[in-house]
Amino acid sequence: MAALPQSPPDPIATLGSVDPRSIDKAELVRLLRAASETATSGGLDLSSLTPEQFARLISRSSVDQLNAVLAEPALRESILDEIFRRMGEHYQPEHAKRSHAVVNWRIGKGDDLLHFECVLADGRCQVTKGAQHASPTVTITMTPLDFLQLTSGNTTAPKLVMARRVRLAGDIGFAVNLPKLFQIPKA
Repeated sequence: MAALPQSPPDPIATLGSVDPRSIDKAELVRLLRAASETATSGGLDLSSLTPEQFARLISRSSVDQLNAVLAEPALRESILDEIFRRMGEHYQPEHAKRSHAVVNWRIGKGDDLLHFECVLADGRCQVTKGAQHASPTVTITMTPLDFLQLTSGNTTAPKLVMARRVRLAGDIGFAVNLPKLFQIPKA
């Protein structure tokens, strides 16, 4: 009796269980591309990863691995979309010192600039893609790599500000304390 052919492993399941430190940057890009190609929405569907799996994927990836992934526009946008989509789930309004704030995020530069906006009000964080408000509380501009490292806990806002790796316009004190308003999942 012939053995039944085995179907290839589910790329999303593989991403959820792989430790990026055990593979090279080309393999990480390959896994993300494979997951992107199998996603029904036409883009990389990272929403099936648990917060801990997603955090592990980002926080344990090397700078070289992250740069290789971020060099691909579709992968970069999918990962950023997923991080911003999850912000509402991880918002901790009890740490907020103000009842209303608007954060305009500018991730990237030039033609690769992506805009996201977070409205923090009524104990919720509502995220939209694109800038909606003309006068945000703060506008934060940074590279995708710095943003990934900030949201994965691999760096801090004060370090990025001191190294001049982030541009802030508006309420700078609020911006520096913004990461404290979000629970960063542990890898």
